[in-house]
Amino acid sequence: MIKFGKGNLRVPKWTRPVYMVAGGMTDFRKHYPEKKLEELTMMAFRMMLEENNLKLDPLEVKGLINFACYGEFADHFQDQLLCEAKVHDYLGLDPLFNVGIKTGGATGGSNILMAGSIVASGMADCALALGWERMDEVATWTGNYYISTAACKEFETRLARNYASYYAPMARRFQEIYGVSPEVRAEIAVKNRGYACHSPFAQQPGKFTIKDVLESPVVSDPLRFLECCAMSVGSAAVLLCSEEMAYKLTDKPVKLYTAGGSHTLRTGDRRHMEIPLLPNEKASDYNKLYADLKEQKSRWPGFESFAATRFASYLCYNMAGIKNPIEDLDLIETHDAFTISDLQTYGDVGLTLYGEEQNYVTSGECYFKNPKTGKPGKCPSNLSGGLLGSMHAVGCTGIFSAAEVLWQLQGKYDQFHGDPKMWQRFGKTKPADWQSLQLSNPRRGAYVSHAGVGSHVTVGVLEKAW
Repeated sequence: MIKFGKGNLRVPKWTRPVYMVAGGMTDFRKHYPEKKLEELTMMAFRMMLEENNLKLDPLEVKGLINFACYGEFADHFQDQLLCEAKVHDYLGLDPLFNVGIKTGGATGGSNILMAGSIVASGMADCALALGWERMDEVATWTGNYYISTAACKEFETRLARNYASYYAPMARRFQEIYGVSPEVRAEIAVKNRGYACHSPFAQQPGKFTIKDVLESPVVSDPLRFLECCAMSVGSAAVLLCSEEMAYKLTDKPVKLYTAGGSHTLRTGDRRHMEIPLLPNEKASDYNKLYADLKEQKSRWPGFESFAATRFASYLCYNMAGIKNPIEDLDLIETHDAFTISDLQTYGDVGLTLYGEEQNYVTSGECYFKNPKTGKPGKCPSNLSGGLLGSMHAVGCTGIFSAAEVLWQLQGKYDQFHGDPKMWQRFGKTKPADWQSLQLSNPRRGAYVSHAGVGSHVTVGVLEKAW
């Protein structure tokens, strides 16, 4: 059993506040043969510098950057070791120092955590966090094999060379323990892929029904095709600054809080622990859950939950002063690589108590407009389309999620998603039934960046600072 010492639960304290001021990204595709990797990163970098209404000329902003953090999941995909050096050179940022970061699917969030810590320490006043993935230079099954090796090769990898096969037993276990129907998972896929229809960046938008999802081909029982994200090509970037620099660059700076957690790669061999309680929870909330788990010869987190996500949430919420996530957050971007990972995360980040995750979906509070009440959802999730609808270019996924939250808080959803020229830039036509998903005056939002079977997770909270 894992037992925490007092120092283990110390809430992080940055020596000075950190702000996010701008974001940029490419669109995301299965194949992007017309662009070299460096060109894709330049597209994201230029959007960040040129299209975020910053108060200085783009070259002046570039001249203020004094540190860069880069992220990709695997060198294998583009057959280039130390790819960050090549990208850094192409962006014209030599001889500034840069570091490469790899924590699987959490690479984007870890990248922001590291760049933010660099700014918080005073080493930099303006730091770039940029990530990418080039997943189209190998066959899909080869790519799946590469990704599968981010699980423990002595345990999970032997299940199959396919990540869906790692999440399938989690889905089965979650369904059995909490009595969750397949229709709940299917509703998540319908919602997220539907929201992706309003994004010019999205790879897999679609208007589906629950019936469509449940009748799509089985990938790994019980997970079906429309419950799984795709492999993507693309890049995303955000700019982090000190307080003085942030207000120099924008009238709409957003304050950043972020922290991380980890847990074993061996999903079937997780050491148990008491649930780290979030500010809105008390120990007695979980008396019944502990009793039920004991009766079923299980222990928390088991196959049902992600301790790394809960630990990261515990630290980040205490940093940011979040008392009750469902009330204090106006939106969240989760790591919905599979419908089940999305469902599991709701309890981990405290949108519901553990065991009640399905209520967040069935209540309608996860929607932009609650279909049950006709009113705005209390805390909409994945208005970007998430990973299911928009992308999973692994090295930049967490950055993509953070940028989408940033633009919502800055009131720029329509600027980046509704301009017909943005759609045309990526060879698309803005849909005639396009809908603005801009929230009304959101104050705080969160994003989750998740790796593998929960080995590394970062949680970030972004808050308006004007």
